Amino acid sequence: MRRLPPLNALRVFDAAARCLNFSAAAAELCVTHSAVSHQMRQLEAFLGCALFVRHAGGVRLTAAGERLRVASFLAFDQLERCCAEISAGDDATELTLGAPGSFLANWLIPRLAGFEVAQPDISLHLRTCGDLEALEKRRVDALILSGRDWPRVISAHSLFEDAVGPVCVQALADGLRQPADLAGRPLLHTKSHPEAWPIWAATLGLPAAGFDAGRRFDHLALMLEAAASGLGVGIAPALLVAREIESGRLVAPFGFAPCGASFAFCTLRTRAAEPGLRALRQWLEDEAGGRGPPAQTPCCK
Repeated sequence: MRRLPPLNALRVFDAAARCLNFSAAAAELCVTHSAVSHQMRQLEAFLGCALFVRHAGGVRLTAAGERLRVASFLAFDQLERCCAEISAGDDATELTLGAPGSFLANWLIPRLAGFEVAQPDISLHLRTCGDLEALEKRRVDALILSGRDWPRVISAHSLFEDAVGPVCVQALADGLRQPADLAGRPLLHTKSHPEAWPIWAATLGLPAAGFDAGRRFDHLALMLEAAASGLGVGIAPALLVAREIESGRLVAPFGFAPCGASFAFCTLRTRAAEPGLRALRQWLEDEAGGRGPPAQTPCCK
């Protein structure tokens, strides 16, 4: 016989560990604060160790509590998915893929018709999002993000190495012979990736302080439009500006430099083997294979 604590206690713990506040967990579960406290005391007694450290603003997890949080999250997620699949029967698979809007618009959507031909039994919905919380809260089934050092609950498969570089119209590029020539030029930034200029500068051994000034835009698409209008020199991932470079609308005077991260296909580790997600990942890998823009491109003169 399995020696496990009561399932209800684990369910309450799962909510409390996510909220880090017993009152918020009680509201989510439609029970009282005292009921949550009682269940947590019972669970801690069963395990023989503290799971939470109480403080004025709520609670925080102990090392044991963090271990149990990860295990309970994975277990409940797997149960939820299994029940959903059984309830759905043999209907077509529906998946929601999240990614930054710039990635969806510039890379994925132009290729989406090919996915529908390759996987007619998968109904793929797209959602703009850019953090792992969307996976953990089950708002999406998979994510495409640029990053590295993923949490252990995440299964991440690299699609492209991320590379960034300055982009502008040819008229501005004609006056740029070396990166130092950017001094005093109008620079364009995005609020979603404020670290882009400093990262690029660091790859060339340049001081980041020289790349702070300039206009800031909420989204990459707005910054690229400003760059194409001649308002300044923007900076963008090679992958997401490839169409503008190929069309000649923008040029990359110094090419693109690897930034130490990659665009990765991310799912919860407990779901990585699901047929629908495996099919989606394989299609993305096939599309990405050998077709991403190079890390360095020739100077545009």
